[in-house]
Amino acid sequence: MTGSGVRCGPSLATLTRLASTRPPPVGERCEMCAEPIAEPHPHVVNVQARALMCVCRGCYLLFTDPDAELRYRAVPDRYLSFPDFELLPGLWDELQIPVGLAFVFRNSRLDRSTAFYPGPAGATESELPLGAWDAVLAANPALGLLAPDTEALLIRVPEQAGVPDCHLVPIDACYELVGRLRRVWRGFDGGGEARAAIDDFFDGVARRSRPAPEVRA
Repeated sequence: MTGSGVRCGPSLATLTRLASTRPPPVGERCEMCAEPIAEPHPHVVNVQARALMCVCRGCYLLFTDPDAELRYRAVPDRYLSFPDFELLPGLWDELQIPVGLAFVFRNSRLDRSTAFYPGPAGATESELPLGAWDAVLAANPALGLLAPDTEALLIRVPEQAGVPDCHLVPIDACYELVGRLRRVWRGFDGGGEARAAIDDFFDGVARRSRPAPEVRA
């Protein structure tokens, strides 16, 4: 497929597998050095495979340099809020996201931004229309703080008139949210239990977030 639109492929299969995986049992080992690890533990991203790996602290620290050309990248523990986040009327529809929740991350290998949103079949991947997403970035230059591959922009748009909510979060937090929603999602809009799970998740994100620094256009 070319252009914007929805697709299901290996990347979605990877996301679904990760999201549906239960928390690691006691006694799990680092996927790099086999050192025993416990909960909570850090993660790294295999950039080529777009896979999340559970690792020990020592292996995690090997991949924290954001400028190094490495196959693996450490997932930072950074939460930022954007109190002045602006979404112009009609722009969410132009992004072709049919529900009011999505997370967007930058794929460094493909050099593009991709969105995932929940639905009856689980998480759906959507290539963002470049013009519409560029308009969001232009109105919110602080979104450029996003690190590729390891962080995501978690965006929620109210069903009724209200202020959209946007946070920068570790990519593994998004996988956690997808896993929660897979267990409770009902119908097209998710139902009351899914909405409660989303509210609870955003409450936790808000408690951990600090305001993003100002970035000039």
